[in-house]
Amino acid sequence: MLAKVRSCALIGLEAQIVDVEVDVTMGLERMTLVGLPDAAVRESAERVRAALANSGYAFPKHRLTVNLAPADLRKEGPAYDLPIAVGVLIATGQAADNMDDALLLGELSLDGGVRHVNGVLPMASMARRLGFRRVFVPTVDAVEAALVEGVTVYAIDSLGALMRHLNGLAPLEPVACNL
Repeated sequence: MLAKVRSCALIGLEAQIVDVEVDVTMGLERMTLVGLPDAAVRESAERVRAALANSGYAFPKHRLTVNLAPADLRKEGPAYDLPIAVGVLIATGQAADNMDDALLLGELSLDGGVRHVNGVLPMASMARRLGFRRVFVPTVDAVEAALVEGVTVYAIDSLGALMRHLNGLAPLEPVACNL
């Protein structure tokens, strides 16, 4: 099964959309990341595996291919952990596929917590410019992202909280800008 969620890359001060495509097929358990990932992105496979398990979700015992598109754009840093994990959960039927209007950003800790990422303000601004309605960011970055009007920002402290929100079990309240 194939799932697609959106994240973005930071090029200087500009953000560019990155499609995170996850394909699950029969074969030996393995996660392959393609699309010019740096070392931190390649290491996301282990963070995602542990975060899923420690959040109560099953990591598939199949072959996973994760494509970060466009392929010619270098992907750097751990901000792709959360979108990869959500893509895996959607592709394996453990999460609802309602991410067409959403942008996801966040590094995962091994226990499923969501950590700070750099460049949230230009990424949220790009999301608004491209017509995204929702942006899911680490809690510590939510106030910064909420400075951008025209997108609904959700503060995510854990993978489990995000999945409960997406599956309609425990909806999260949007973050308001307090300026």
